[in-house]
Amino acid sequence: MALGYLALVLHAHLPFVRHPESDYVLEEEWLYEAITETYIPLLQVFNGLKRDGVEFKMTMSMTPPLVSMLRDKLLQERYDEHLTKLEELIQKEIEHNQDNGHIKYLAEYYAQEFSEIRKVWEYYKGDLVTAFKEFQDSNNLEIITCGATHGYLPLMKMYPQAVWAQVEVACAHYEENFGTRPRGIWLPECAYYEGLERMLADAGLRYFLTDGHGLLYARPRPRFGTYAPIFTETGVAVFGRDHESSQQVWSSEVGYPGDPVYREFYKDIGWEADYDYIKPYIMPNGQRKNVGVKYHKITSRQAGLSDKALYDPYWANEKAAEHAGNFLYNRMQQIQHLAGIMQREPIVVSPYDAELYGHWWYEGPKFIDYLFRKAWFDQDTLYMIHLADYLKGHPNQQVAIPSQSSWGYKGFHEYWLNHTNAWIYPHLHKGAEKMINLATKEPEDELQWRALNQAARELLLAQSSDWAFIMRTGTMVPYAERRTKSHLLRLKKLEEDIWSGQIDSGWLEKVEAIDNIFPNINYRVYRPM
Repeated sequence: MALGYLALVLHAHLPFVRHPESDYVLEEEWLYEAITETYIPLLQVFNGLKRDGVEFKMTMSMTPPLVSMLRDKLLQERYDEHLTKLEELIQKEIEHNQDNGHIKYLAEYYAQEFSEIRKVWEYYKGDLVTAFKEFQDSNNLEIITCGATHGYLPLMKMYPQAVWAQVEVACAHYEENFGTRPRGIWLPECAYYEGLERMLADAGLRYFLTDGHGLLYARPRPRFGTYAPIFTETGVAVFGRDHESSQQVWSSEVGYPGDPVYREFYKDIGWEADYDYIKPYIMPNGQRKNVGVKYHKITSRQAGLSDKALYDPYWANEKAAEHAGNFLYNRMQQIQHLAGIMQREPIVVSPYDAELYGHWWYEGPKFIDYLFRKAWFDQDTLYMIHLADYLKGHPNQQVAIPSQSSWGYKGFHEYWLNHTNAWIYPHLHKGAEKMINLATKEPEDELQWRALNQAARELLLAQSSDWAFIMRTGTMVPYAERRTKSHLLRLKKLEEDIWSGQIDSGWLEKVEAIDNIFPNINYRVYRPM
Protein backbone atom coordinates (compact mmCIF):
# COMPACT_ATOMS: atom_id res chain seq x y z
CA MET A 1 0.00 0.00 0.00
CA ALA A 2 1.55 3.28 -1.12
CA LEU A 3 1.99 6.06 1.43
CA GLY A 4 1.32 8.96 -0.93
CA TYR A 5 1.29 10.37 -4.44
CA LEU A 6 3.55 12.14 -6.90
CA ALA A 7 1.91 14.25 -9.61
CA LEU A 8 4.13 15.34 -12.50
CA VAL A 9 2.55 18.28 -14.36
CA LEU A 10 3.91 19.69 -17.63
CA HIS A 11 2.79 23.03 -19.03
CA ALA A 12 2.92 22.87 -22.85
CA HIS A 13 2.60 26.38 -24.24
CA LEU A 14 3.85 28.61 -27.03
CA PRO A 15 2.46 31.99 -28.12
CA PHE A 16 0.42 32.02 -31.32
CA VAL A 17 3.01 32.68 -34.04
CA ARG A 18 1.81 32.17 -37.59
CA HIS A 19 2.78 34.35 -40.54
CA PRO A 20 1.21 33.24 -43.82
CA GLU A 21 2.02 36.71 -45.16
CA SER A 22 5.77 35.92 -45.07
CA ASP A 23 7.86 33.10 -46.49
CA TYR A 24 10.08 33.07 -43.41
CA VAL A 25 9.71 34.41 -39.85
CA LEU A 26 12.29 33.24 -37.32
CA GLU A 27 9.79 33.12 -34.45
CA GLU A 28 7.77 30.40 -36.21
CA GLU A 29 10.72 28.10 -35.47
CA TRP A 30 9.83 28.17 -31.76
CA LEU A 31 7.09 25.70 -32.67
CA TYR A 32 9.26 23.58 -34.99
CA GLU A 33 12.00 23.25 -32.37
CA ALA A 34 9.46 22.30 -29.71
CA ILE A 35 7.91 19.62 -31.96
CA THR A 36 11.32 18.09 -32.69
CA GLU A 37 12.82 18.39 -29.23
CA THR A 38 9.87 18.15 -26.81
CA TYR A 39 6.48 17.08 -28.16
CA ILE A 40 7.47 14.16 -30.37
CA PRO A 41 10.08 12.91 -27.84
CA LEU A 42 7.35 12.93 -25.17
CA LEU A 43 5.07 10.92 -27.46
CA GLN A 44 7.93 8.47 -28.02
CA VAL A 45 8.27 8.09 -24.24
CA PHE A 46 4.53 7.55 -23.79
CA ASN A 47 4.38 4.98 -26.57
CA GLY A 48 7.35 3.12 -25.11
CA LEU A 49 5.81 3.04 -21.65
CA LYS A 50 2.50 1.71 -22.98
CA ARG A 51 4.30 -0.89 -25.10
CA ASP A 52 6.13 -2.16 -22.02
CA GLY A 53 3.07 -2.28 -19.77
CA VAL A 54 3.94 0.74 -17.61
CA GLU A 55 0.65 2.37 -16.61
CA PHE A 56 1.96 5.91 -16.26
CA LYS A 57 -0.09 8.88 -15.05
CA MET A 58 0.72 12.50 -15.80
CA THR A 59 -1.07 15.85 -16.07
CA MET A 60 -0.26 18.07 -19.03
CA SER A 61 -1.67 21.41 -20.09
CA MET A 62 -1.96 22.07 -23.81
CA THR A 63 -2.77 25.72 -24.29
CA PRO A 64 -5.19 26.91 -26.99
CA PRO A 65 -2.46 28.73 -28.98
CA LEU A 66 -0.31 25.59 -29.02
CA VAL A 67 -3.22 23.32 -29.99
CA SER A 68 -4.23 25.77 -32.72
CA MET A 69 -0.72 25.85 -34.18
CA LEU A 70 -0.26 22.08 -33.97
CA ARG A 71 -3.47 21.64 -35.97
CA ASP A 72 -2.76 24.37 -38.52
CA LYS A 73 -2.19 22.98 -42.03
CA LEU A 74 0.19 25.76 -43.06
CA LEU A 75 2.39 25.27 -39.98
CA GLN A 76 2.29 21.49 -40.44
CA GLU A 77 3.57 21.92 -44.01
CA ARG A 78 6.26 24.32 -42.86
CA TYR A 79 7.34 21.98 -40.08
CA ASP A 80 7.63 19.16 -42.61
CA GLU A 81 9.94 21.36 -44.70
CA HIS A 82 11.90 22.29 -41.54
CA LEU A 83 12.41 18.63 -40.65
CA THR A 84 13.43 17.79 -44.23
CA LYS A 85 16.10 20.49 -44.09
CA LEU A 86 17.34 19.14 -40.76
CA GLU A 87 17.59 15.64 -42.23
CA GLU A 88 19.44 16.99 -45.24
CA LEU A 89 21.91 18.90 -43.02
CA ILE A 90 22.70 15.91 -40.84
CA GLN A 91 23.42 13.71 -43.85
CA LYS A 92 25.75 16.43 -45.08
CA GLU A 93 27.38 16.45 -41.63
CA ILE A 94 28.00 12.69 -41.78
CA GLU A 95 29.73 13.04 -45.13
CA HIS A 96 31.62 16.16 -44.04
CA ASN A 97 33.04 14.49 -40.91
CA GLN A 98 34.23 11.14 -42.28
CA ASP A 99 37.68 11.69 -40.75
CA ASN A 100 36.43 13.04 -37.42
CA GLY A 101 35.39 9.92 -35.51
CA HIS A 102 33.41 11.34 -32.58
CA ILE A 103 31.67 14.08 -34.59
CA LYS A 104 30.73 11.49 -37.21
CA TYR A 105 29.34 9.26 -34.44
CA LEU A 106 27.24 12.16 -33.13
CA ALA A 107 26.02 13.07 -36.61
CA GLU A 108 24.93 9.47 -37.18
CA TYR A 109 23.23 9.51 -33.78
CA TYR A 110 21.26 12.61 -34.78
CA ALA A 111 20.43 11.10 -38.17
CA GLN A 112 18.83 8.14 -36.41
CA GLU A 113 16.98 10.46 -34.03
CA PHE A 114 15.59 12.61 -36.85
CA SER A 115 14.54 9.47 -38.71
CA GLU A 116 12.55 8.30 -35.67
CA ILE A 117 10.97 11.75 -35.33
CA ARG A 118 9.97 11.58 -38.99
CA LYS A 119 8.31 8.19 -38.40
CA VAL A 120 6.20 9.57 -35.52
CA TRP A 121 5.30 12.69 -37.50
CA GLU A 122 4.15 10.66 -40.50
CA TYR A 123 2.40 8.01 -38.39
CA TYR A 124 0.12 10.67 -36.92
CA LYS A 125 -0.10 12.51 -40.27
CA GLY A 126 1.17 15.64 -38.55
CA ASP A 127 -1.72 15.74 -36.06
CA LEU A 128 0.06 15.61 -32.71
CA VAL A 129 -3.04 16.78 -30.83
CA THR A 130 -4.79 13.52 -31.75
CA ALA A 131 -1.66 11.68 -30.64
CA PHE A 132 -1.76 13.22 -27.16
CA LYS A 133 -5.54 12.74 -27.00
CA GLU A 134 -5.05 8.97 -27.38
CA PHE A 135 -3.22 8.95 -24.06
CA GLN A 136 -5.96 11.02 -22.46
CA ASP A 137 -8.52 8.52 -23.74
CA SER A 138 -6.55 5.69 -22.09
CA ASN A 139 -6.47 7.72 -18.83
CA ASN A 140 -2.68 7.88 -18.77
CA LEU A 141 -2.65 11.57 -19.51
CA GLU A 142 -4.90 14.24 -18.04
CA ILE A 143 -4.87 17.13 -20.52
CA ILE A 144 -5.95 20.46 -19.07
CA THR A 145 -6.45 23.90 -20.61
CA CYS A 146 -5.08 27.38 -19.95
CA GLY A 147 -6.16 30.97 -20.68
CA ALA A 148 -7.30 31.42 -24.28
CA THR A 149 -4.09 33.23 -25.23
CA HIS A 150 -2.18 32.90 -21.94
CA GLY A 151 -3.40 36.33 -20.79
CA TYR A 152 -2.14 37.44 -17.37
CA LEU A 153 -5.46 37.38 -15.53
CA PRO A 154 -4.66 39.42 -12.37
CA LEU A 155 -3.71 42.39 -14.55
CA MET A 156 -7.10 42.42 -16.27
CA LYS A 157 -9.32 41.73 -13.27
CA MET A 158 -10.83 45.24 -13.43
CA TYR A 159 -12.55 43.99 -16.60
CA PRO A 160 -14.33 40.77 -15.54
CA GLN A 161 -15.66 40.24 -19.06
CA ALA A 162 -12.08 40.13 -20.37
CA VAL A 163 -11.10 37.53 -17.77
CA TRP A 164 -14.22 35.51 -18.55
CA ALA A 165 -13.39 35.57 -22.27
CA GLN A 166 -9.91 34.18 -21.57
CA VAL A 167 -11.46 31.34 -19.54
CA GLU A 168 -14.57 30.51 -21.56
CA VAL A 169 -12.98 30.76 -25.02
CA ALA A 170 -10.27 28.36 -23.80
CA CYS A 171 -12.81 25.87 -22.49
CA ALA A 172 -14.88 26.00 -25.67
CA HIS A 173 -11.75 25.53 -27.79
CA TYR A 174 -10.71 22.56 -25.66
CA GLU A 175 -14.12 20.96 -26.20
CA GLU A 176 -13.82 21.42 -29.97
CA ASN A 177 -10.45 19.65 -29.99
CA PHE A 178 -10.83 17.00 -27.28
CA GLY A 179 -14.56 16.29 -27.39
CA THR A 180 -15.32 17.27 -23.80
CA ARG A 181 -15.02 20.25 -21.47
CA PRO A 182 -11.72 20.41 -19.53
CA ARG A 183 -11.67 19.43 -15.87
CA GLY A 184 -8.65 21.51 -14.94
CA ILE A 185 -6.85 24.69 -15.93
CA TRP A 186 -3.26 25.84 -15.68
CA LEU A 187 -3.73 29.51 -14.87
CA PRO A 188 -1.38 31.48 -17.15
CA GLU A 189 1.89 31.92 -15.24
CA CYS A 190 0.05 30.24 -12.30
CA ALA A 191 -1.23 33.78 -11.59
CA TYR A 192 -4.22 33.87 -9.24
CA TYR A 193 -6.27 36.65 -7.69
CA GLU A 194 -9.02 36.26 -5.11
CA GLY A 195 -12.42 35.71 -6.72
CA LEU A 196 -11.10 34.15 -9.93
CA GLU A 197 -12.31 30.75 -8.75
CA ARG A 198 -15.94 31.87 -9.20
CA MET A 199 -15.42 32.27 -12.94
CA LEU A 200 -13.60 28.94 -13.11
CA ALA A 201 -16.55 27.26 -11.39
CA ASP A 202 -18.98 28.94 -13.80
CA ALA A 203 -16.92 27.52 -16.69
CA GLY A 204 -17.28 24.01 -15.22
CA LEU A 205 -13.63 23.70 -14.21
CA ARG A 206 -12.82 21.40 -11.30
CA TYR A 207 -9.30 22.48 -10.30
CA PHE A 208 -6.33 24.77 -10.97
CA LEU A 209 -2.69 25.10 -9.91
CA THR A 210 -0.88 27.87 -8.03
CA ASP A 211 2.64 28.36 -6.84
CA GLY A 212 3.32 27.01 -3.35
CA HIS A 213 2.81 30.32 -1.54
CA GLY A 214 -0.65 30.58 -3.08
CA LEU A 215 -1.59 27.73 -0.72
CA LEU A 216 0.78 28.42 2.16
CA TYR A 217 -0.72 31.90 2.69
CA ALA A 218 -4.33 30.82 2.12
CA ARG A 219 -7.01 31.80 4.66
CA PRO A 220 -7.32 29.89 6.92
CA ARG A 221 -3.83 28.38 6.70
CA PRO A 222 -4.11 24.91 5.14
CA ARG A 223 -3.35 22.23 7.69
CA PHE A 224 -1.24 20.23 5.25
CA GLY A 225 0.50 23.06 3.39
CA THR A 226 1.09 22.23 -0.26
CA TYR A 227 0.83 18.47 0.34
CA ALA A 228 -2.93 18.33 -0.09
CA PRO A 229 -5.20 20.46 -2.27
CA ILE A 230 -7.70 22.86 -0.78
CA PHE A 231 -11.25 23.50 -1.95
CA THR A 232 -12.47 27.03 -2.50
CA GLU A 233 -16.01 27.89 -1.44
CA THR A 234 -17.08 27.40 -5.07
CA GLY A 235 -15.96 23.76 -4.91
CA VAL A 236 -13.00 24.33 -7.25
CA ALA A 237 -9.85 22.61 -5.95
CA VAL A 238 -6.42 24.22 -5.78
CA PHE A 239 -3.10 22.35 -6.02
CA GLY A 240 0.13 24.05 -4.92
CA ARG A 241 3.60 23.59 -6.40
CA ASP A 242 6.07 21.68 -4.24
CA HIS A 243 9.23 23.73 -3.78
CA GLU A 244 11.61 20.87 -2.98
CA SER A 245 10.96 18.76 -6.08
CA SER A 246 10.83 21.87 -8.30
CA GLN A 247 14.22 23.06 -7.13
CA GLN A 248 15.87 19.74 -7.97
CA VAL A 249 15.03 20.27 -11.63
CA TRP A 250 14.63 24.03 -12.08
CA SER A 251 17.51 25.40 -10.04
CA SER A 252 20.41 26.79 -12.08
CA GLU A 253 22.70 26.00 -9.14
CA VAL A 254 21.68 22.48 -8.06
CA GLY A 255 19.22 21.36 -10.75
CA TYR A 256 19.87 18.20 -12.76
CA PRO A 257 19.97 19.91 -16.21
CA GLY A 258 23.24 21.63 -15.31
CA ASP A 259 25.20 18.38 -14.99
CA PRO A 260 28.51 18.46 -16.92
CA VAL A 261 27.72 15.39 -19.08
CA TYR A 262 24.46 16.77 -20.45
CA ARG A 263 24.30 18.44 -23.85
CA GLU A 264 25.18 22.13 -24.04
CA PHE A 265 22.23 24.14 -25.34
CA TYR A 266 24.10 27.27 -26.40
CA LYS A 267 26.79 25.73 -28.65
CA ASP A 268 25.19 25.05 -32.04
CA ILE A 269 26.85 24.53 -35.44
CA GLY A 270 24.62 27.24 -36.88
CA TRP A 271 26.98 29.72 -35.23
CA GLU A 272 30.23 27.83 -35.67
CA ALA A 273 30.28 26.01 -39.01
CA ASP A 274 31.95 27.58 -42.05
CA TYR A 275 29.62 30.29 -43.33
CA ASP A 276 29.33 29.13 -46.93
CA TYR A 277 28.77 25.56 -45.73
CA ILE A 278 25.98 26.41 -43.26
CA LYS A 279 24.40 29.24 -45.28
CA PRO A 280 21.58 27.11 -46.83
CA TYR A 281 20.41 26.20 -43.29
CA ILE A 282 20.41 29.58 -41.57
CA MET A 283 18.16 32.61 -42.12
CA PRO A 284 17.38 33.66 -45.71
CA ASN A 285 19.02 37.04 -45.07
CA GLY A 286 22.26 35.25 -44.20
CA GLN A 287 22.05 35.80 -40.46
CA ARG A 288 23.22 32.87 -38.37
CA LYS A 289 20.88 31.05 -35.99
CA ASN A 290 20.59 27.78 -34.07
CA VAL A 291 19.99 24.93 -36.51
CA GLY A 292 19.44 22.23 -33.89
CA VAL A 293 22.70 20.27 -34.23
CA LYS A 294 24.87 20.45 -31.11
CA TYR A 295 28.01 18.39 -30.53
CA HIS A 296 29.23 19.51 -27.10
CA LYS A 297 28.43 18.92 -23.45
CA ILE A 298 28.13 21.39 -20.59
CA THR A 299 31.56 20.25 -19.32
CA SER A 300 31.53 22.63 -16.33
CA ARG A 301 29.67 25.71 -15.16
CA GLN A 302 32.84 27.76 -15.50
CA ALA A 303 33.78 26.64 -19.02
CA GLY A 304 33.29 29.13 -21.83
CA LEU A 305 31.69 27.95 -25.07
CA SER A 306 35.13 27.54 -26.66
CA ASP A 307 36.16 25.21 -23.82
CA LYS A 308 33.29 22.74 -24.08
CA ALA A 309 34.17 19.07 -24.54
CA LEU A 310 32.41 16.76 -26.99
CA TYR A 311 29.08 15.28 -25.96
CA ASP A 312 28.50 11.54 -25.49
CA PRO A 313 24.85 10.39 -25.59
CA TYR A 314 25.70 7.13 -23.81
CA TRP A 315 26.98 8.78 -20.65
CA ALA A 316 24.25 11.43 -20.75
CA ASN A 317 21.67 8.64 -20.91
CA GLU A 318 23.28 6.93 -17.92
CA LYS A 319 23.21 10.21 -16.00
CA ALA A 320 19.51 10.73 -16.84
CA ALA A 321 18.78 7.28 -15.36
CA GLU A 322 20.82 8.14 -12.27
CA HIS A 323 19.03 11.46 -11.82
CA ALA A 324 15.61 9.86 -12.26
CA GLY A 325 16.52 7.38 -9.55
CA ASN A 326 17.74 10.17 -7.29
CA PHE A 327 14.58 12.21 -7.89
CA LEU A 328 12.38 9.21 -7.12
CA TYR A 329 14.40 8.32 -4.00
CA ASN A 330 14.03 11.88 -2.69
CA ARG A 331 10.28 11.87 -3.33
CA MET A 332 9.97 8.51 -1.52
CA GLN A 333 11.84 9.91 1.49
CA GLN A 334 9.75 13.07 1.35
CA ILE A 335 6.48 11.14 1.23
CA GLN A 336 7.48 8.74 3.99
CA HIS A 337 8.30 11.71 6.21
CA LEU A 338 5.10 13.61 5.33
CA ALA A 339 2.85 10.57 5.74
CA GLY A 340 4.16 10.11 9.28
CA ILE A 341 3.44 13.71 10.19
CA MET A 342 0.14 14.17 8.34
CA GLN A 343 -1.41 10.79 9.20
CA ARG A 344 -2.85 10.74 5.69
CA GLU A 345 -1.56 10.31 2.13
CA PRO A 346 0.34 13.41 0.94
CA ILE A 347 0.49 14.47 -2.70
CA VAL A 348 3.64 16.10 -4.05
CA VAL A 349 2.80 18.27 -7.08
CA SER A 350 5.75 18.90 -9.40
CA PRO A 351 4.91 21.30 -12.25
CA TYR A 352 7.33 22.40 -14.99
CA ASP A 353 7.33 24.03 -18.39
CA ALA A 354 7.10 21.17 -20.89
CA GLU A 355 9.85 22.65 -23.05
CA LEU A 356 12.34 22.18 -20.22
CA TYR A 357 12.13 18.50 -21.15
CA GLY A 358 13.89 18.13 -24.48
CA HIS A 359 14.32 21.67 -25.74
CA TRP A 360 16.28 23.25 -22.90
CA TRP A 361 17.28 19.99 -21.23
CA TYR A 362 17.92 17.62 -24.11
CA GLU A 363 17.90 14.52 -21.88
CA GLY A 364 14.68 15.57 -20.12
CA PRO A 365 12.37 13.10 -21.94
CA LYS A 366 14.74 10.25 -21.02
CA PHE A 367 14.57 11.43 -17.40
CA ILE A 368 10.76 11.21 -17.53
CA ASP A 369 10.93 7.76 -19.14
CA TYR A 370 13.25 6.42 -16.44
CA LEU A 371 11.23 8.08 -13.68
CA PHE A 372 8.00 6.35 -14.69
CA ARG A 373 9.70 3.00 -15.17
CA LYS A 374 11.48 3.12 -11.82
CA ALA A 375 8.30 4.26 -10.07
CA TRP A 376 6.39 1.35 -11.67
CA PHE A 377 8.92 -1.45 -11.17
CA ASP A 378 11.25 -0.50 -8.33
CA GLN A 379 9.21 0.80 -5.38
CA ASP A 380 5.86 0.73 -3.60
CA THR A 381 6.12 3.90 -1.48
CA LEU A 382 4.23 6.19 -3.85
CA TYR A 383 1.80 6.18 -6.72
CA MET A 384 2.32 8.47 -9.68
CA ILE A 385 -1.04 10.03 -10.38
CA HIS A 386 -2.67 12.74 -12.42
CA LEU A 387 -4.73 15.42 -10.72
CA ALA A 388 -8.17 14.37 -11.94
CA ASP A 389 -7.72 10.83 -10.59
CA TYR A 390 -6.47 12.21 -7.27
CA LEU A 391 -9.60 14.35 -6.82
CA LYS A 392 -11.83 11.44 -7.76
CA GLY A 393 -10.31 9.37 -4.96
CA HIS A 394 -10.08 12.21 -2.41
CA PRO A 395 -13.35 14.18 -2.54
CA ASN A 396 -13.00 15.72 0.94
CA GLN A 397 -10.48 18.53 1.52
CA GLN A 398 -10.11 21.63 3.66
CA VAL A 399 -11.92 24.76 2.48
CA ALA A 400 -9.80 27.92 2.23
CA ILE A 401 -9.19 31.03 0.11
CA PRO A 402 -5.88 30.96 -1.81
CA SER A 403 -3.47 33.88 -1.70
CA GLN A 404 -2.79 36.10 -4.68
CA SER A 405 0.33 34.71 -6.33
CA SER A 406 2.20 33.66 -9.48
CA TRP A 407 5.14 31.39 -10.20
CA GLY A 408 7.16 34.28 -11.57
CA TYR A 409 10.05 36.28 -10.12
CA LYS A 410 9.32 37.20 -6.47
CA GLY A 411 6.08 35.23 -6.65
CA PHE A 412 3.63 37.92 -7.68
CA HIS A 413 3.13 40.14 -10.74
CA GLU A 414 6.38 42.09 -11.02
CA TYR A 415 7.79 40.20 -14.01
CA TRP A 416 4.75 41.08 -16.14
CA LEU A 417 4.40 44.66 -14.88
CA ASN A 418 7.62 46.66 -14.67
CA HIS A 419 9.54 49.43 -16.41
CA THR A 420 10.10 47.31 -19.56
CA ASN A 421 6.45 46.53 -20.28
CA ALA A 422 4.17 48.78 -18.18
CA TRP A 423 3.43 50.89 -21.27
CA ILE A 424 1.29 48.14 -22.80
CA TYR A 425 -1.36 47.99 -20.07
CA PRO A 426 -3.19 51.29 -20.63
CA HIS A 427 -3.59 50.23 -24.26
CA LEU A 428 -4.71 46.70 -23.32
CA HIS A 429 -7.25 48.14 -20.87
CA LYS A 430 -8.55 50.54 -23.50
CA GLY A 431 -8.79 47.59 -25.89
CA ALA A 432 -10.84 45.64 -23.34
CA GLU A 433 -13.20 48.60 -22.97
CA LYS A 434 -13.61 48.77 -26.76
CA MET A 435 -14.41 45.06 -26.97
CA ILE A 436 -16.86 45.11 -24.06
CA ASN A 437 -18.63 48.00 -25.76
CA LEU A 438 -18.63 46.20 -29.13
CA ALA A 439 -20.18 43.15 -27.46
CA THR A 440 -23.40 45.15 -26.91
CA LYS A 441 -23.91 45.45 -30.67
CA GLU A 442 -26.02 43.08 -32.73
CA PRO A 443 -24.54 42.52 -36.21
CA GLU A 444 -26.45 43.92 -39.14
CA ASP A 445 -25.07 41.42 -41.63
CA GLU A 446 -22.56 38.59 -42.08
CA LEU A 447 -19.67 40.99 -42.70
CA GLN A 448 -20.28 42.80 -39.42
CA TRP A 449 -20.56 39.48 -37.60
CA ARG A 450 -17.14 38.48 -38.93
CA ALA A 451 -15.65 41.85 -37.96
CA LEU A 452 -16.98 41.58 -34.39
CA ASN A 453 -15.51 38.11 -34.00
CA GLN A 454 -12.18 39.25 -35.46
CA ALA A 455 -12.10 42.13 -32.98
CA ALA A 456 -12.40 39.57 -30.16
CA ARG A 457 -9.49 37.56 -31.63
CA GLU A 458 -7.28 40.63 -31.88
CA LEU A 459 -7.82 41.60 -28.25
CA LEU A 460 -7.14 38.07 -27.05
CA LEU A 461 -3.92 37.88 -29.09
CA ALA A 462 -2.75 41.28 -27.78
CA GLN A 463 -3.32 40.10 -24.20
CA SER A 464 -0.84 37.19 -24.40
CA SER A 465 1.45 37.32 -21.36
CA ASP A 466 4.29 36.14 -23.60
CA TRP A 467 4.77 39.62 -25.06
CA ALA A 468 5.24 41.27 -21.64
CA PHE A 469 7.49 38.37 -20.61
CA ILE A 470 9.72 38.76 -23.67
CA MET A 471 9.98 42.51 -23.10
CA ARG A 472 11.20 41.82 -19.57
CA THR A 473 13.75 39.17 -20.63
CA GLY A 474 15.19 41.50 -23.26
CA THR A 475 15.26 38.90 -26.05
CA MET A 476 13.26 39.28 -29.30
CA VAL A 477 11.79 42.51 -27.87
CA PRO A 478 11.02 44.16 -31.24
CA TYR A 479 8.90 41.17 -32.22
CA ALA A 480 6.94 41.24 -28.93
CA GLU A 481 6.34 45.00 -29.26
CA ARG A 482 5.30 44.63 -32.89
CA ARG A 483 2.83 41.88 -32.06
CA THR A 484 1.24 43.86 -29.21
CA LYS A 485 0.88 46.98 -31.33
CA SER A 486 -0.36 45.22 -34.47
CA HIS A 487 -3.20 43.42 -32.68
CA LEU A 488 -4.30 46.57 -30.87
CA LEU A 489 -4.19 48.61 -34.08
CA ARG A 490 -6.26 45.97 -35.88
CA LEU A 491 -8.76 46.05 -33.02
CA LYS A 492 -8.92 49.87 -33.28
CA LYS A 493 -9.60 49.78 -37.03
CA LEU A 494 -12.22 47.06 -36.64
CA GLU A 495 -13.98 49.04 -33.92
CA GLU A 496 -14.04 52.19 -36.05
CA ASP A 497 -15.28 50.29 -39.11
CA ILE A 498 -18.01 48.49 -37.15
CA TRP A 499 -19.44 51.64 -35.56
CA SER A 500 -19.22 53.57 -38.85
CA GLY A 501 -20.95 50.74 -40.72
CA GLN A 502 -18.22 50.78 -43.36
CA ILE A 503 -16.17 47.60 -43.07
CA ASP A 504 -13.22 47.10 -45.40
CA SER A 505 -14.04 43.56 -46.52
CA GLY A 506 -10.75 42.99 -48.37
CA TRP A 507 -8.68 44.07 -45.39
CA LEU A 508 -10.84 42.00 -43.01
CA GLU A 509 -10.34 38.89 -45.14
CA LYS A 510 -6.56 39.33 -44.99
CA VAL A 511 -6.56 39.78 -41.22
CA GLU A 512 -8.82 36.75 -40.76
CA ALA A 513 -6.34 34.69 -42.78
CA ILE A 514 -3.39 35.82 -40.65
CA ASP A 515 -4.96 35.79 -37.15
CA ASN A 516 -7.12 32.72 -37.68
CA ILE A 517 -7.13 31.40 -34.11
CA PHE A 518 -10.53 30.39 -32.62
CA PRO A 519 -12.51 30.01 -35.87
CA ASN A 520 -15.74 29.43 -33.92
CA ILE A 521 -15.40 32.32 -31.46
CA ASN A 522 -18.52 34.29 -30.54
CA TYR A 523 -17.77 37.91 -29.65
CA ARG A 524 -20.77 37.92 -27.27
CA VAL A 525 -18.51 36.18 -24.73
CA TYR A 526 -17.56 39.73 -23.71
CA ARG A 527 -21.10 40.55 -22.57
CA PRO A 528 -21.70 40.77 -18.80
CA MET A 529 -22.23 37.35 -17.23
